[in-house]
Amino acid sequence: MNRRLFIQQASLFTLTLGSAKILSACSSSSSSDAASIKEINFGVISTESQANQKPIWEPFAAAMSKEIGIPIKPFYVTQYAAVIEAMRFGKVQVAWLGGKSYIEAAKIANAEAFAQVVSEDGTKGYYSHLIVNKDNPIAAEAKAEGGDKYVVKNAAKLTFAFNEPNSTSGFLVPSYYIFTKNNIDPKKAFKRLIFAGNHEACALAVANKQVDVATVSSEALQRLELTNPEARKKIEIIWKSSMIPSDPIAYRKDLPADIKSKFQNFFYNYKDEKILKPFKIAAFAPADDKVWNTIRELEIAKKIQETQSQADLSEQDKKQKLAELNQQLQQIHTN
Repeated sequence: MNRRLFIQQASLFTLTLGSAKILSACSSSSSSDAASIKEINFGVISTESQANQKPIWEPFAAAMSKEIGIPIKPFYVTQYAAVIEAMRFGKVQVAWLGGKSYIEAAKIANAEAFAQVVSEDGTKGYYSHLIVNKDNPIAAEAKAEGGDKYVVKNAAKLTFAFNEPNSTSGFLVPSYYIFTKNNIDPKKAFKRLIFAGNHEACALAVANKQVDVATVSSEALQRLELTNPEARKKIEIIWKSSMIPSDPIAYRKDLPADIKSKFQNFFYNYKDEKILKPFKIAAFAPADDKVWNTIRELEIAKKIQETQSQADLSEQDKKQKLAELNQQLQQIHTN
């Protein structure tokens, strides 16, 4: 499914009167507006099924509600793009996003990062993986040869699953390092290519032998050990990316200043191990928009390589497009 169609489909929800009131209430950064906000929707990225998300999210939302003094309602969706669109139209005011989805939300949904996830080992990052089923005949060869090299070499024989186009570790990172850098179009290279929709779905597609290879994040595999240990035992990692900046927590810029401050205080100081453990994290750290510039650079670098190999583009058009992309890179470096 192409990205435009994916986002169009994700946009087909109707804003309720209540969400319109929330948007109106959040239209000013003045602290005097804070009293008019009766509820805040917190966007939850779709890393796995809602059934698995609810038990870990409801206690966390309750803790937020108590600290901030406003009911916090988790906003569950099946697609990353739906969180972005909900934030864009004021139906979601705060969200836990991935790097790539945050960059899109910062562009079109008035989103501003203020915190970053800290893993249980104290790091502020995670990894993208390629995985196969341990019983798949390709597993030993793929691991020995290097999973990325094996997939590039044998794509025409393989079935492959990405997470979805707004996923950092489930699409952008493996798409760039494995395919774009090798001038391969995954839409044409594989025997069959699907977008599974979330990390859990990718992992289960491999565990259940529905596809040969899939993308997944290191965090999602850790979660799978808890939610479906039998499935996790069937999965073999054949490729590991370089570290990706950990997930941002972002609010809309037009939230009242005192509510922003309350969210900052909550996330910077929250350390309840019992509630955070299911997320496989230890804490949250202060962060700003620039932390995810590496993801912006990766997106632009991917576009540059795709443009350079675009045979149906005239040299003049190619030169102009490359100049625009390089200017975008320069702006990131100078900001």
